[in-house]
Amino acid sequence: MLNIESSADWPCLSAGLAPRPRRWTAVLLAAFSLLGASLSTGRCGTTFSAPLERYGFRHPAMGTLFLTTFYAPSEAVAEAAARAAFKRIDTLEDIMSDYEADSELMRLCGQPAGKPVSVSADLFDVLEQAQRASKLSDGAFDVTVGPFVRLWRFSRKRGVLPRPAEIAAARQAVGWRKVRLDARHRTVTLLAPKMRLDLGGIAKGYAADQALKVLKARGLDRALVAASGDIAIGDPPPGKRGWEIGVSPIGSLTNGVALTLLLHNAGISTSGDTEQYVEINGVRYSHIVNPATGLGLTERIQVTIVGPNATTTDSLATGVSVLGKKRGLALIDSLPNTAALILTKENGKSQAFPSRRFEDLPRPSKVRGSERTR
Repeated sequence: MLNIESSADWPCLSAGLAPRPRRWTAVLLAAFSLLGASLSTGRCGTTFSAPLERYGFRHPAMGTLFLTTFYAPSEAVAEAAARAAFKRIDTLEDIMSDYEADSELMRLCGQPAGKPVSVSADLFDVLEQAQRASKLSDGAFDVTVGPFVRLWRFSRKRGVLPRPAEIAAARQAVGWRKVRLDARHRTVTLLAPKMRLDLGGIAKGYAADQALKVLKARGLDRALVAASGDIAIGDPPPGKRGWEIGVSPIGSLTNGVALTLLLHNAGISTSGDTEQYVEINGVRYSHIVNPATGLGLTERIQVTIVGPNATTTDSLATGVSVLGKKRGLALIDSLPNTAALILTKENGKSQAFPSRRFEDLPRPSKVRGSERTR
């Protein structure tokens, strides 16, 4: 897995206690390299008359902690920008949650099969991008997998596999082709009864991208937003040419770093099962559900994707995990501005399988230190 590191004294801009964060799937290191990096290019920041200072904030949402780091001319500007970014995330959570019965997503799932339903621009956008990822991955990424996910959650709690009859019944409501999008009228039609959409494999990356857009709209381009294992990266810090992002070894429960990348104007995501897994009848099952079987993955695999934005990398990380190293690398190598590192572990032996472009990603000469958020 990966870990994300940030400042221990970041303020939490929300009422109440933050939930215990899940193990992060990327490491943000405090030292920023002078080397250039990214799979994409962009203008490097807005000019302010006052010197820019580094600020960091955290906010609980979507079952994890969102962390943002950016450079601003004053504390007042920074706090206002962070509140706006986190408000955007909260709005998206209200739309896309599959835990809240009154979220827009769940209201959509409650409509009769075959009925076109008008949805918000945000929900339509994320579903459109999800369908694109499903098509690219031949269904390995599939937001209609909700009925399987619900079964698997129960199985993980009970320590018993779902019965074949339960999987067969759930399968009737699963399949990305059972979602019809009408861009002209901005409607969504679910074509089978009892469908339950699950945006867990794309929502955090999408929210990170949208929060970064809020910061950029306020002229704060030198910014980064992290949501668990998904990071949206803007322009680099002042005087630097990249943010250092570290990847941890597969199965690592510590903050160790296997390698470090330099990125800007990009997204990076990692998917793995270091903490979220269950053993049933001597077999280790991941929390990542294969849409083809309805069961958690049994291969020990950790996938890191670097791409144009966090929405893309979030969905691809899940899809490639399901596809496996051979088909997954073939998919990544077919996409522009995208790279991947797949780590596997079998019989205690770890192996690394980089995509063609991954080896070309710039890296710093050495890591100089890190900071941590509690």
